[in-house]
Amino acid sequence: MNLTVALTGALPAIIVVAAALTALASIFLLWLYRRAVIHAMRTQAGVVSAPVASTHVSSRALSGSPPALTIIDSTPKPDETSQGGVAYGQAMQSLKQAALAYATGGVVFALIMALAWVIAAGRGFSVVRFLLLLSYYSWPIVLVVSLLTPTGRSRIIPVYVAIVLAFVGIALIRNPDDLTVGQLVYLWFFANGPGTLLLLAFLSRRVRAVGPLVLAFMVVAVTGAVIIVSVVGDSEGILRGVAVIGSMLGLGATTIFILLYLIGFILFGVLGWWLLRWLGRRYQEKRMSDQSISLDALWLLFGVVQSFTLVFEGWAWIFTGLVAFVGYKLALRIGFTVSSRDRGDSAKARLLLLLRVFSLGQRSERLFDRISNVWLRSGSIGLIAGPDLVTSTVEPHEFLNFLGGRLSRQFVQGESDLEQRVSHMDAQPDPDGRHRVNEFFCRSDTWQMTMRRLVDRSDAVLMDLRSFSKSNQGCIYELRQLFNSIALNRGILVIDDSTDRTFLEMTVGDIWQNLEPSSPNIELSRPTVRCFSVKRQSPAEMKKLLHILFSARTLIA
Repeated sequence: MNLTVALTGALPAIIVVAAALTALASIFLLWLYRRAVIHAMRTQAGVVSAPVASTHVSSRALSGSPPALTIIDSTPKPDETSQGGVAYGQAMQSLKQAALAYATGGVVFALIMALAWVIAAGRGFSVVRFLLLLSYYSWPIVLVVSLLTPTGRSRIIPVYVAIVLAFVGIALIRNPDDLTVGQLVYLWFFANGPGTLLLLAFLSRRVRAVGPLVLAFMVVAVTGAVIIVSVVGDSEGILRGVAVIGSMLGLGATTIFILLYLIGFILFGVLGWWLLRWLGRRYQEKRMSDQSISLDALWLLFGVVQSFTLVFEGWAWIFTGLVAFVGYKLALRIGFTVSSRDRGDSAKARLLLLLRVFSLGQRSERLFDRISNVWLRSGSIGLIAGPDLVTSTVEPHEFLNFLGGRLSRQFVQGESDLEQRVSHMDAQPDPDGRHRVNEFFCRSDTWQMTMRRLVDRSDAVLMDLRSFSKSNQGCIYELRQLFNSIALNRGILVIDDSTDRTFLEMTVGDIWQNLEPSSPNIELSRPTVRCFSVKRQSPAEMKKLLHILFSARTLIA
């Protein structure tokens, strides 16, 4: 088989098939993962939790009537000069530095791709043509920055479109007889359309937690299937031998053909599994973050796909994308090294505990995405695994443990195990400056002690009480523990129109009347519970909420 034909035919097919299989496999595997976690959560570990002081008898009866508890809607205008405003600004600055590092790496990637196209075309160097190609190959930068800073999406897209249109206009003016608008539009879609569409296979909200890992496996396995079939088809002797064996087994030509694909898929799937384990080890060794795995997969995908346009100039040009990817990684490493020098002392990193009504589903995911995107630039997030976020927060090693039949290792087995897990919580940033989510998997008889321990360990608490009602007995327990364990000004309750506000007020009022003597709030003369009413989860709303959380964090700094 002609090598150029193979590269322009087989390799694109590998990418397309692998991406399609990635989408299907990711959805199915995450469904299995979610089901397995929920099933394990409903079982018991067989441990006896430490007793909790009774809250049925008022512990304040002998001290007279406690001061009245005030519940306020805490939606102030963000104050950039406050401690919380300064901490928020530092987190946003870290996020912008990460975006700048990825953008710089993207520019290096685009420079290499544009230069390769100019050289391969052999038409001489033209500044206008080079800048036009550079703008075309820079499209992934827009995608990356949009993923990192969703609030900046409305600014970067118009800027990118304006730059591309400017270069297109100059190119049309300079070459009115050789170029048309249709040709330039086609070239942009030819360079970026396939890669952008394939991204939907593994960066959509439903599968992005494991999509890059599954894609890596599928590319290797599908490549093996194609190679085995090609090797057999190109060798008359091997083909004749396979046909004889198939005939002896009573297999038809179609069945043999399918079996060859399956054999290649399985053989190279072993290599793909090794690749997944390698990525998992690098993640556990903190050499990469979950976000960097996804973004690296994005750039590598564009590098491979965009290289197909150069193969007709010679088969060796297929490696252009890999060279551009290496250039991107080198520039990215330099960028992260520089930004790490400006990073604050990691010992100051704080832990945000996220509690919530598990039945919120996608509403939990959206709030978590918006909060974690900024908070993780300054500290980690702790949470107890639940059906709402279990497939959104799954980490590479957790997913690999599930695939390897070792899901039980993730679950808290008792108090000593819990203490070990809490003491080993990851508080250090990854190389890209992003902290991690410390997720605790609990069974039905370990979640309460885990929640109490996390409350003691946390610096700020966000409790999402949307859809809160009498049926949420677990949330009532958590509210009681919050009142008895941390200062009220270190917590914030998120509510909306679906919250049973009357029942919430009755619940916190009853908890306040029966506060434990050891509570840090026992001596408060003007106790206040802060609620934040969410309407659309807009960027402005999320900024206010983050300011409040960062203000709570700075109270113990």
